[in-house]
This record gives sequence, C-alpha cells and structure tokens, in this order.
Amino acid sequence: MKIVITRQLPQEAMALLRAHADTVEWPHAEQPASRSFLEEHIGDADGVVCLLTERIDAALLARAPRLKAVGTMSVGYNHIDVKAATERGVLVTNTPDVLTETTADLAFALLMATARRLVEASDYLRRGQWTTWSPLQLTGMDVFGATLGIIGMGRIGEAVARRAQGFGMNVLYHNRSRKPEAEERLGLTYAELPRLLSESDFVVVLTPYTPQTAGLIRKEQLQLMKPTAVLINIARGGIVDEADLYDALRSGSLWAAGLDVFETEPVPASHPLLTLPNVVTLPHIGSASVRTRTQMALLAAEGVLQALAGQRPRHVVNPEAYAR
Repeated sequence: MKIVITRQLPQEAMALLRAHADTVEWPHAEQPASRSFLEEHIGDADGVVCLLTERIDAALLARAPRLKAVGTMSVGYNHIDVKAATERGVLVTNTPDVLTETTADLAFALLMATARRLVEASDYLRRGQWTTWSPLQLTGMDVFGATLGIIGMGRIGEAVARRAQGFGMNVLYHNRSRKPEAEERLGLTYAELPRLLSESDFVVVLTPYTPQTAGLIRKEQLQLMKPTAVLINIARGGIVDEADLYDALRSGSLWAAGLDVFETEPVPASHPLLTLPNVVTLPHIGSASVRTRTQMALLAAEGVLQALAGQRPRHVVNPEAYAR
C-alpha cells in the first residue's frame, strides 16, 4: 500500500510508516507540501498523513479513487473536506488527547506573558531603555485572584481551569452545553457569553472553529469586555475578527491580547496587529513540545495504518464513512 506524507515528521513516525507501507514523502520539514505534489501522488495513494497546512478538498479527493484514510497531525480538521471524504468512504483521523496538557501550558503561559507584559519588558531591556526604576514602569495586570472566562470547555478548557485553581482564579465558562460534573469538580460557573465577556479579567478562546463559531468575537462582543481585560486566543484565528480586535486594542477599549493563531497563517509581517505593543504574538505553537509533537505524529501515522489494515483507529472524525 502507498501512503503520501506531506511533511517530514519526527523520526519515530516516519520509521513506523516506512516499515508498513511504500511512502511518498515531501522532502521538507519546514515547508508545506505543494498542491502539485499532492495532485501528482494522490492518484494511487491508499492513505495520506497531513498537517493543518495542506488543504485536502473535494477536488483533491476526486483524484484519489484508492484512498481509504487521511490522518491529520492536529486536533482541528477544517482543512479537510470531511463531507466529501465521507461520501467517498474515506476515513479521517485526528490527534486529540495527547496535546491537551501541553496546549493548556501554552495558554496559561501566554496569559501570564500578556498580563505582565513580559515580551515588551524584555525588548525594553534589550534596547537599553532600562535606566531607572519608577512606580508604574511596565506595570501589568494581576493574575492571582482574577476572573477567568473560558469559551469552550473541552479537554483543554478543563486543563486550563485546573491551572487557574492554583492562582485562586474565579472561573466562568461558556460552552454549547453545560458540564455539571466539571462545574462541581473544578468549581466552575456557567455563564452565557455576554456575562462571561463583561465579568472576566481574562478571556481564553478554546472553542473549535466551525461555521457557528466563525467570527464569534467581533466588535459587539469586544465592547462588552472591561477596558482592563485581556483576550487570549489559542483556538483558531477566524473565531476572532482581527480588524475589530485591532480597533479595540488601539483605542484602549481592550487592554491587551495574546494570540497563538491567526486567520491567515503564517501571518504576514505587515499585519496591523503586529504593530501594537499590547499584543503578544506566537507562531501557532500550542502543542509545540518535543514529546507532544512526537506523540501527535505517531498517533496520526497509527490512525492511517490501522484504517488501512481494516482496524478502527482510536480517533475517527467521520465514523459514518464506514457505511460507505
């Protein structure tokens, strides 16, 4: 069987795939596979292992009559046309669970770095601007005892809430459905979105990107937030309207933002948000620890190999494809 691999993955995953299939590999680790590479090699492929950077759409799937499985090394799968895959009987697998704690670490690190202006302070020192001490020099916002609002109470949301307990934070959450067990276990309070936004000192966006959550945070929602509040987004860029966020941050109606994701990635260096001193930006590194990225790659590889062997992978996005 033939598997197309769209990036050079951690060696453990590459070795596993090579041991069980004929592989066609994009030769680069840092650059996404080209569309022409995918179109050239998917025609007789049985499986594909891809990243968020590759668009596996209906047109590409139509060129792959033998394809049985697409495994993405990510939790999100909006880069894959799941409906088209299901119609063709192609299983789509993803990699949840293994990145929960690592991503929650990053969410809280970004929250603290933004609240305490760490990047700005480091740059201030390196530019030689630190010449004295003054009472309000680079003052930030307290994290301990503050109110944290979490939008999207999945695995990562719960992991962030656990970390907030250690900082004595009051945690509000908004989710498609209430989670009474998590409320009791973690001391959470459910809130409708307007209340969460208006009462929180920190808002962390963790909801999946769907047609319902696209543009969830716009001017109207940002205006509900305190002028001293901090917005953290480590979910997907399209959930927050970036033009409206820029206006809120520039006008002072929102104190700061920490962003690990953008609507267009890689984000252009000319993006207006990158010009603001009250924005901490990261290049989508939520799951970027050596252990977690290796586990993700192995899980993506195993999912495709299991599907091709007629076994049920641990994480199937579209189980209805089995009926095709």
